[in-house]
Amino acid sequence: MVAGFVAVFAAIVYKINTYEADPSGAAFAETLSVAPGTEILQATLSDGMLLVLAREEGRNVLLRFDSVSGKQLGRTVFVAR
Repeated sequence: MVAGFVAVFAAIVYKINTYEADPSGAAFAETLSVAPGTEILQATLSDGMLLVLAREEGRNVLLRFDSVSGKQLGRTVFVAR
């Protein structure tokens, strides 16, 4: 009986640790609009928002987009002081 509990527990732990969500069903904007000459350095998805680190005219900027509509929600310019 103890061996049965151990086997069930091991199967549950295995399933939890090997789960990978299928991103093919997620809705994402087909295009995002950025200024001409913008170099995209990095992009990441967080809480339904696409965060894009970019370089515009020699400055680093953080662009925030809605991941579904592609609408720009905000922009942060990094300034050295």
